[in-house]
Amino acid sequence: MEEAAAHNGSAAGTGTGTGVGAGSPAAARPPATPEGMALAYGSLVLMALLPIFFGALRSVSCAKSKNSSEMPETITSRDAARFPIVASCTLLGLYLFFKIFSQEYINLLLSMYFFVLGILALSHTISPMMNRFFPANFPNKQYQLLFTQGSGESKEEIVNYEFDTKDLVCLALSSVVGVWYLLRKHWIANNLFGLAFSLNGVELLHLNNVSTGCILLGGLFIYDVFWVFGTNVMVTVAKSFEAPIKLVFPQDLLEKGLEADNFAMLGLGDIVIPGIFIALLLRFDISLKKNTHTYFYTSFVAYIFGLGLTIFIMHIFKHAQPALLYLVPACIGFPLLVALAKGEVTEMFSYEESSTPKEVPGASKEETTEASKKEK
Repeated sequence: MEEAAAHNGSAAGTGTGTGVGAGSPAAARPPATPEGMALAYGSLVLMALLPIFFGALRSVSCAKSKNSSEMPETITSRDAARFPIVASCTLLGLYLFFKIFSQEYINLLLSMYFFVLGILALSHTISPMMNRFFPANFPNKQYQLLFTQGSGESKEEIVNYEFDTKDLVCLALSSVVGVWYLLRKHWIANNLFGLAFSLNGVELLHLNNVSTGCILLGGLFIYDVFWVFGTNVMVTVAKSFEAPIKLVFPQDLLEKGLEADNFAMLGLGDIVIPGIFIALLLRFDISLKKNTHTYFYTSFVAYIFGLGLTIFIMHIFKHAQPALLYLVPACIGFPLLVALAKGEVTEMFSYEESSTPKEVPGASKEETTEASKKEK
């Protein structure tokens, strides 16, 4: 998730911010050609749509999964209200860290951290596609990684991850990309990790209802505007932060090929945050049992409109733009207008995700269910 500086300006990005813009140092750099910019921003929009579309589709089956390694993380209204505060504290903490400590050592730690996360995310992303390429007689063995704490009746599961030989092959392939990114920091490797993070986020992060989605998007709308227009904290951190938390595409690809270095960029926050709301609307569509995906397609078109408007405004004013300033009103407003027209506002806001309650150690099933209700 990342904020980018103005047209042909410096790159800016953080793990807790969002934005879209043109990157790379401005010194002695020729301006991008109209063709190069059109290719770059068109590619960014396409790359943003892929994880939202496929992540939303995968979120439907994920919601029904009983495999603990694939079960979604449900975001409640309380989580949504806290998120902008936590994000602000994280952003400010990173700002202070970069001011006090050496940028080189911090980025080394971050590179190792995202190296591991990226491999796991990419492996999970390509696993369903890779399964089609394995022959029927492939010796596929099942494994389980289980960590427990305590013994007897007080035993508690810490980690319970099920996988097979095919997953290990996917992990090996993802490790090759990970090493490539770690050694070269190439923009293609960065994008592979970024797309994997985005798709996993949309697939595995579930809002429990539409009201929670409105709280989350509304809170991050204020957060984004404040940290972009109110201070230089986000831009300062962004210039120092090296991690695959953004999608990039070179504006000088036509001139320099794969070694191009004048990047347009889009923060992952501009994909995942609206994406989990769009995925919720797809699951709401399915719950209506009308064999239509009206709200999903409406919000999907709204996202394209909001992102296109962000890029347009950025190039008109030549200034960094918080993308959620345009995406949030579009992604909430368009589906809400459709619901008003169809008379389904009540159904939309009464829809509740049915998630499996998390077990509370030492508690009965009834107590666990009651605790889950209170959490919402």
